[in-house]
Amino acid sequence: MTQYAAFYNKDPRDVILAPVATEKSARGEDEGKYTFLVHPSANKTEIKIAIEKIFGVKVESVNTQNRAGKTRRTRNGIGRRKATKRAIVTLREGTIDIYGEIVG
Repeated sequence: MTQYAAFYNKDPRDVILAPVATEKSARGEDEGKYTFLVHPSANKTEIKIAIEKIFGVKVESVNTQNRAGKTRRTRNGIGRRKATKRAIVTLREGTIDIYGEIVG
């Protein structure tokens, strides 16, 4: 058993939580860069394998961002939003349709 066997046994849908659909992330799609919310404990290798399994594309690189949760005042005192992790995935070949069919 190789050291990477644990990555192949994880469900890719547990690693990749949701695509990020913002104006800034849409600009990167022209260059083959797609942004996703990922599980905070996921590493770059897990993210790469999950994207390749879910979308059937070849990933060139993965960049990650840890985003701290903001502090917010509530009626009960001070609360925090949860911290998130984003992954910016650059594709070697192929495209991803994260919007599906948008009916407007």
